[in-house]
Amino acid sequence: MRRKIKTRKEIKPDFVYNSVLLEKFINYVMKKGEKSLARKMVYKTLDEIKKKTKIENPLEIFELAIKNASPMLEVKSRRVGGANYQVPIEVRPERRVTLAIRWILGATRSKKGSDMVKRLTEEIIAASKNEGAAIKKRENVHKMAEANRAFAHFAW
Repeated sequence: MRRKIKTRKEIKPDFVYNSVLLEKFINYVMKKGEKSLARKMVYKTLDEIKKKTKIENPLEIFELAIKNASPMLEVKSRRVGGANYQVPIEVRPERRVTLAIRWILGATRSKKGSDMVKRLTEEIIAASKNEGAAIKKRENVHKMAEANRAFAHFAW
């Protein structure tokens, strides 16, 4: 019997920048269902990015940061003949965005000291310049995939 096909919930764009990606990011920032708080934090972050970078549209920096933090390859465990192999596979576009958002927020939340808006601003600006913890995470994932390229024939 076949599995039921999953229907993905359509995310509506946010009402300030009219961006679906930004609304998805807001949903990831949100904790305990407090969306208005998450929305305020993300919009303050974009205002800070606008001030620091002196660019008219901070959404460009945000989208560049997501693009830079997105991995092209990742490794998945495959059990073949009693042994586990780390098999490199290409990452689907939806998963790329999800991983990039998760890594940026993970790097932001792991920092201590200043408030969330400041940390998020710094991480997004760093990711847009190909720096920061999220980019380091992406590089580590790529190195793992590159190191296990010999097992690529196990991907099916």
